[in-house]
Amino acid sequence: MGENNPIIGDKDYILLKDFKVETEVDEEKGFVLCFWLYIFGSNAFPVTILKQVYAEDNSSSPLLVLNEKTLMLLPLTCLHNEAPGLGNTDLPMTAEIEQAQNKWIHVGYEVSSDFVRLYINGEIAGELQLSSLLNRDFIPNGSRKRTLIVTNGDSNLQGFIHDAKVLPSMLRIKDQYVKDPPLRLSIDKSSISDVEEDNGFWNIVGGKASCRRIFSLDVVLLNIFGQPVNKELEVVASLLYAHNRLPVEKSNNEEPPLLASCDGIEFASSDRPSKLSKGRASFKLKISKLSSKCDNRQFCIKFGISRFEGYRFLEDFSPSIRCISRNRTPRTSTIIWKKISAVHPVNGSQSFGLDDISCEPKHNTVHEAKLNPTSKRIRLGEAKISKIDQHSEEHNSIISKHNQVENGFGSRSEARSKNFEELNTFLSDSESTGAHDSAIKSVSSGGHSVSDVTIFRYCLGGLTDRSLLLKEISTTFSDEVISGFADQVSFYSGCSHHRHQIKMAKRLIDEGTIAWNSISQNNLQVQWDSAVFEIEEQFMKIACCTTRSLSQQDFELLRKIAGCQDYMTQENFEKMWCWLYPVAFTLSSDRIKAMWNSTSPKWIEGFITKEEAELSLQGPSGLQEPGTFILRFPTSRSWPHPDAGSLVVTYVGSDYALHNRLLSLDNVYSSGVWEMNVKVKPLQDMLLEEPELSRLGRMIRRH
Repeated sequence: MGENNPIIGDKDYILLKDFKVETEVDEEKGFVLCFWLYIFGSNAFPVTILKQVYAEDNSSSPLLVLNEKTLMLLPLTCLHNEAPGLGNTDLPMTAEIEQAQNKWIHVGYEVSSDFVRLYINGEIAGELQLSSLLNRDFIPNGSRKRTLIVTNGDSNLQGFIHDAKVLPSMLRIKDQYVKDPPLRLSIDKSSISDVEEDNGFWNIVGGKASCRRIFSLDVVLLNIFGQPVNKELEVVASLLYAHNRLPVEKSNNEEPPLLASCDGIEFASSDRPSKLSKGRASFKLKISKLSSKCDNRQFCIKFGISRFEGYRFLEDFSPSIRCISRNRTPRTSTIIWKKISAVHPVNGSQSFGLDDISCEPKHNTVHEAKLNPTSKRIRLGEAKISKIDQHSEEHNSIISKHNQVENGFGSRSEARSKNFEELNTFLSDSESTGAHDSAIKSVSSGGHSVSDVTIFRYCLGGLTDRSLLLKEISTTFSDEVISGFADQVSFYSGCSHHRHQIKMAKRLIDEGTIAWNSISQNNLQVQWDSAVFEIEEQFMKIACCTTRSLSQQDFELLRKIAGCQDYMTQENFEKMWCWLYPVAFTLSSDRIKAMWNSTSPKWIEGFITKEEAELSLQGPSGLQEPGTFILRFPTSRSWPHPDAGSLVVTYVGSDYALHNRLLSLDNVYSSGVWEMNVKVKPLQDMLLEEPELSRLGRMIRRH
């Protein structure tokens, strides 16, 4: 989808202060006035947005008035003048507008001999019948045809007008609403990579050249219906202070505060704008300024189209950013997790992992492990915690060899288990060395034919780059070669979770293509309501689930992830599919599926957001008792993110605060366990043995 016009004309968006429409109208025959409205910067209410002026007698009065969340439309001036006894308070038509500022609103004004109507976003919001209010004898002959001028009301009000038209009354306003929608620029949250998120803030490693790290994201140009728009424009990124949105200054002899990385070379971001291609612009950025060097102030990144500076709807801002040094003193975790029961796939001892895998030596205190340049996770060291040091499907034989070399086979009677991890401390690859041995084995055997350049492009690329590479590789190479590629990426990136996303790529892409073709029937867009049945069928097929279907709330969240409204394009479908497929794949595991199918109690909630889960854990008088938890799937993780399809536990901690932590289940139900025919405890029991978790919470939806 998109618009054919490759550029935006200077007259497409008119400043409210410059807006003026002058036309001859016949009030007896009727007419339609409609336009898109975007206002901002108004703190005093009520405020007149537009006023009407009749050239014949120079009479004027308000036409469109905003009073906080109420939009009022007043009928034509002649009605006030010619209808005795009708006060202005009787005439306005009003419509409640949620968040009237900083968003596009389509306003329609239809006048006929019998009524006046107010339309908001194509729907009737108010109507005034004139036949019962107006005595036509009071209107002199010939006064019906007049010159109407619509102009800005409050000269201090800031805003834009788009696609303003005066049309014959027989044309439908709803058709005008969908005909030429305005545009908006937005950060694609699903594309964000190599950024730590902490309670709504971004933590980014910056500073001097030897320390700072690349983070990547995409910016998309959409119309207000969420459809991509193809325009030949450039998007530029700039670093601002978050509290006042002023540019971060560059001191003498200093590097620019925000750098764009291009082919390994750093440029000032202002010198390297990114071109929109099919409505999408990709950025790889670095920050050279540290918050600690700027009075601990927080930053934000502004993305805007350079040709349209000041056009608020063609700008978007990142959350507040704390730019930190790699050597910043880490926060020490106050939580020590006990070892809970599962079966070690090598020596039969019981342990259960709920965090990253690490092959680090044991330490006496809990600490934050040093992160490598490709990872942003925070890992906890060893206190009373043990960690499993294998992760891959081949770990049974690999770990045996590893232990024989270091300690002798079976000398480690206690396996190392993993613990929970703060979900808010990462937005990128999970870090593990569990793929180390299998990757070396793959290197030495020479069994893969994917070039080293492609491997490193994948390791260093953002989510969009990885997705494109996997689509190409999946159609070119065999499953065996793709498996070798997965091992190589896991080894060089330090993240074994990449393996799962790469190995599922071929099925995800093939089944997604089949599903979209079945849904769309060669149409460019389809109604969402007609697509949900096919989506549910595909989900239950992948998850191998026949007892629990998707709820209406599940579909609403899927629609938000897709970024569509009533209609869905292929791009919307692909966004949704890249989140849904890994979730369904996780549920296909017998152990996880058993929890999903359990509805009394409901161990795994449907598709819910972090905010909904946290709200459910807050009772009337505050948080529920410590240990109450809810299981969910993170909505910010989509394929090929290494944590796509993972489970997250949201719970009330012993510190009476809400926590969101990732469950790493790879080792619990790995192939080596089943080969040993050892009984493993259900995940439900393992969770309840955790000291911070004591009872399952209920999901409460508040409207």
